[in-house]
Amino acid sequence: MSNEDRSPESDIPGKPTSAARTTLSHIMTGSDTNLLGTVHGGVIMKLVDDVAGAVAGRHSGGPAVTASMDEMAFLEPVRVGDLVHVKAQCNWTGRSSMEIGVRVLAERWNESTPAVQVGSAYLVFAAVDEDGKPRRVPPVLPETDKDRRRYQEAQIRRTHRLARRRAIMELREQRAAEGFED
Repeated sequence: MSNEDRSPESDIPGKPTSAARTTLSHIMTGSDTNLLGTVHGGVIMKLVDDVAGAVAGRHSGGPAVTASMDEMAFLEPVRVGDLVHVKAQCNWTGRSSMEIGVRVLAERWNESTPAVQVGSAYLVFAAVDEDGKPRRVPPVLPETDKDRRRYQEAQIRRTHRLARRRAIMELREQRAAEGFED
């Protein structure tokens, strides 16, 4: 293992982005629909969480739990009979957390037309040990220019998540000091 395959702050060997990349495919049926007759967003969100969990577990080499989901975007409706492909990869890693990027594509099950992107999401997973405590994860090693771009964008999203959390906690402390009960 070369020094390039290790993070400066970690003695755990890194893993390339492709090592945990995963695709989950599912045909949408009538039981997946909402009152409008299209596939319920919650069904798509479960598929997103399932594939992201698989990627997080593969990358970290063990159990990982969903810590947050953000930027879930529904771009096009999904219909009964669509073959949905949910593709995920590890974009960024911290000490025990990982950002997993997910793309959702749909195509008609009986047509040879190209799949269309219908959604995307970013999830943060935390690797845990048998006691549910955080455990270290291997650094992700971006392999392509696209992987490097995703890694950099993930760092920006992480900075925004932390700043948002900090601002909310400061506001709550301020309100508590002013005597407001929430």
